[in-house]
Amino acid sequence: MKLTIRTARRGLAMSAVAAAALAVPAVALAAPGATGAPAALTARAAAAAPARCPAGSLRAWLGVPGDGYAGGTAYQLELSNVSGRACTVYGYPGVSAIGPGGHQLGSAAGRDNADPVRLITLGRGATAHVLLRITDVGNYSPASCHPATAVALRVYPPNDFGSLQVPLEFRACSARGPVYLHVRATVTGTGIPGYSN
Repeated sequence: MKLTIRTARRGLAMSAVAAAALAVPAVALAAPGATGAPAALTARAAAAAPARCPAGSLRAWLGVPGDGYAGGTAYQLELSNVSGRACTVYGYPGVSAIGPGGHQLGSAAGRDNADPVRLITLGRGATAHVLLRITDVGNYSPASCHPATAVALRVYPPNDFGSLQVPLEFRACSARGPVYLHVRATVTGTGIPGYSN
């Protein structure tokens, strides 16, 4: 086979294209912060992820009656997506008792770490729940508790500053100090056996 200048140029051009095809992915993989996915795909995936659920997209309600235990009562606090689009919740809601005048009674709920924290996507009409424990305030001294009657729960969805109210009359501590409310992390589905959304 006779090598002509034209054949040599073609061979060099093909070698250069092959080398570039190998070099570009290697450079992209070595770049700081590279994840292996093209930036355009990553940006599209992030844009497609549902936003968090603000208070205006949710309805809070309780599975009643609660389950009594030695020293208190446990309720399933439900958060239902009433908006027209999917949204997400992650972590713990803020919960406190409120009195007849709308003011907070005592300390806000403490966190119970028994359930793992996970990102939950709520489709339209879907529900997630939280286990809420209300300790019998008779377990605290009247001097440290200052017992009072709560008329509702104020619920802040996870990572939101807007709140919802859930009517519930129970004995609460009006003094800051005793933590008589406890919540677990938000988990998927309703917490009521036999109920589905």
